[in-house]
Amino acid sequence: MRRAPLVLAGTVAGLFGILSFRSSPQKITLSTLPTTSTPAAASTTASGGSGSGTVGPAAPAAPATTAASGGVLSATGPQVNYFYGVLSVRVTAASGHITKIAIASLSDGAYAYSHYVDSVSLPMLIKQAMAAQSAKIQGVSGASYTSAGFAQSLQGALSSLKLS
Repeated sequence: MRRAPLVLAGTVAGLFGILSFRSSPQKITLSTLPTTSTPAAASTTASGGSGSGTVGPAAPAAPATTAASGGVLSATGPQVNYFYGVLSVRVTAASGHITKIAIASLSDGAYAYSHYVDSVSLPMLIKQAMAAQSAKIQGVSGASYTSAGFAQSLQGALSSLKLS
């Protein structure tokens, strides 16, 4: 009988601690996501352009394409709603090869979990796409929605560049 008040007090204190816990969502910025490029892209720069397209599972709008000096082309894929947010991919190509892939826009709702998944999976997805030189990538385990959204936007950009 002496343990009952201690157990009850401990339970109430623990429950109060859990219910009063507040966390603040982390914000992700494009500067925290690395881009991957090949040495050929280091000497040339492409002029910027913002992506166009509608948000949704299949954004049919044509992506923006920009030509720069020396036969370097850049295109931004459509914005894709990947369940946890909206993203679009920017691709730079020269001589029919992908030289640089970057995240053009990213909005993950500032949820801590989405921020974590994006910050871990997007660099892996960029690396896979650079190695494959196409949108036919394996994806990242645990980031199925992000992988599918990345691949869809990447395919849109590659299609506008007529690379696949």
